[in-house]
Amino acid sequence: MPALTDEGRAKVNLTLRVIGRRTDGYHDIESVVAFADCADRLTLTPGPELTLQMSGPLAQACGATSDNLVLKAARLLAERVPNVKAGRFTLDKVLPVAAGIGGGSADAAAALRGLNQVWNAGKDSGALCEIAAALGSDIPVCVPSAASFMEGRGEILRQPQSMPRIPMLLVNSGVAVPTKDVFAGLKERSGVEMELPRGRFGDTADLLRFLDTTRNDLEAPAVALQPVIAEVLAAIRALPGALLVRMSGSGATCFGIFADDNACVRAAEILKGSAPAWWVAATFVPETGIVHEGVGQDIGPTDRGL
Repeated sequence: MPALTDEGRAKVNLTLRVIGRRTDGYHDIESVVAFADCADRLTLTPGPELTLQMSGPLAQACGATSDNLVLKAARLLAERVPNVKAGRFTLDKVLPVAAGIGGGSADAAAALRGLNQVWNAGKDSGALCEIAAALGSDIPVCVPSAASFMEGRGEILRQPQSMPRIPMLLVNSGVAVPTKDVFAGLKERSGVEMELPRGRFGDTADLLRFLDTTRNDLEAPAVALQPVIAEVLAAIRALPGALLVRMSGSGATCFGIFADDNACVRAAEILKGSAPAWWVAATFVPETGIVHEGVGQDIGPTDRGL
């Protein structure tokens, strides 16, 4: 069989509301998630042994290969699907590690998609999301890697009817912010009456009007742990053309939504010049057309806990 290459695209939490801690140790959340056109590349070559080779500018930051989520995802799928065999993975690592944009989670999801296709496992997106949920809360949404409304601990997913194209700047200063420490420092949550929108975003202005009513609940505790995040946010806000600036996930990557692609590219050039040690990427969230008539398309195990 020929080799298969897929992308582990950057996950961006446009909003993140923490509802509360669950009895299983996870937290219930609500989030509007988008996926940027900035990605790791994962190549799978079918073969008799399961291996992983890493390359790329951020490969050294991934740690021990044996702990990589790509291999964990492959082993888990093989346990649950008898006809899935092994293969050689090659990961070109571009996204920063443990940075709030789901780099490792997106890579694991790409591994699940690739193995499912190469070995004709026959699992649809919902079934792969169920398997992904056993690996981590961020991995189910990375299986479709499409704009989604994410609820529960991350396993309840719906796709909006539409999402506009969003010019976006991603910035990471290189600091580490352990997720468990960020959640431990959470003191203030968004109101309990807020609900995720159940329809479409007609254009960028429509999306921004909604986002102006939201926030990322984890931004404040993350800044308390690593004040440099506040510096990153301030630096993006000061760039010409920035319309909305926020932290993604539990940090420390921050993003800015810009008026157009040219403004985003210029902003990246300015920031690379003033902060050369930071990871800076000018990218965009692709437009999502209407995928389902109604309130949205269910793409995960929406009516059962895992």
